[in-house]
Amino acid sequence: MLSISVVICSYTERRWDDFRRACESVERQLREGDELVVVIDHNEALLARSRADFPRAVVVANAGEQGLSDARNTGVETAGGDVVAFLDDDAVARPGWLDALRGIFADAEVAVAGTAVVADWAGGHPPRWFPAEFGWVVGCSYRGQPESRTTVRNPIGASMAVRRSVFAEVGGFSDAIGRVGATPVGCEETEFCIRVTAHDPARTVVLDPSAAVDHHVPAARQTVGYFVRRCYHEGRSKRIVSLLRGATAGLSAERTYVRETLPAAVVRGVAAAPRDPVGLVRAGVVVLGLGSTVLGYAVESLRRGALTTAAG
Repeated sequence: MLSISVVICSYTERRWDDFRRACESVERQLREGDELVVVIDHNEALLARSRADFPRAVVVANAGEQGLSDARNTGVETAGGDVVAFLDDDAVARPGWLDALRGIFADAEVAVAGTAVVADWAGGHPPRWFPAEFGWVVGCSYRGQPESRTTVRNPIGASMAVRRSVFAEVGGFSDAIGRVGATPVGCEETEFCIRVTAHDPARTVVLDPSAAVDHHVPAARQTVGYFVRRCYHEGRSKRIVSLLRGATAGLSAERTYVRETLPAAVVRGVAAAPRDPVGLVRAGVVVLGLGSTVLGYAVESLRRGALTTAAG
């Protein structure tokens, strides 16, 4: 039976209750040979508290630069399982999550796997203006994603797993991108997965929505201001991925999303307007989100160009 090391990274005590629930949801599912690895990102008080409160876990400090990428890399270096699974510190693994991942990796060609990430909205439901197509803004599954098991470019990082041997072949997560503290950037898992399949095209990246985690979405992430900021930084991150791995791979999923998913969202919102006037608002927010993402991409392009000119 494949062993799994589950890595949970955390950086702030402000999310302690969510963090504790995340760890407990994993501990309930561990089998013989599995382990929970907790990585604390440059926070000595949180490190001490975690060591005291999670005696069954291997608790370590991020050995690299501050940020999620090096925190995850520290988790990989600490892990001893055949598979390394990553769960966000504000997500709860549903029963059967770990065994579902174990089953996916029974296929020797699978290098990376992900599951559904279901939004657990503070208040019980999303804001009425929030388009379901933008679930990724809050780190969750979104309308337009596959609804049955299939190969994908990359899963959502809140619930993903990697065959540990793959890290020896392609390296870890790049610290050129990824979240640092509360700044809403990302795409380190996108760049990593592109690198995996480029190294060995026979390897597959799989999404299986039949397994799931619940990802908490606090009220602070349910504002238009956060929505715009997250989209803007996503655009910046996409530009960096494109520079690192090429625009063809870096934007392959986004082309379909922009060409098909978003126009359908606008049409859906407009069509719903006679019975639900907020539909027009959702349609407008779709355009706002796309515009903010494009702006971030353009600004990062200009910034990189200026740096290149200055270096030259």
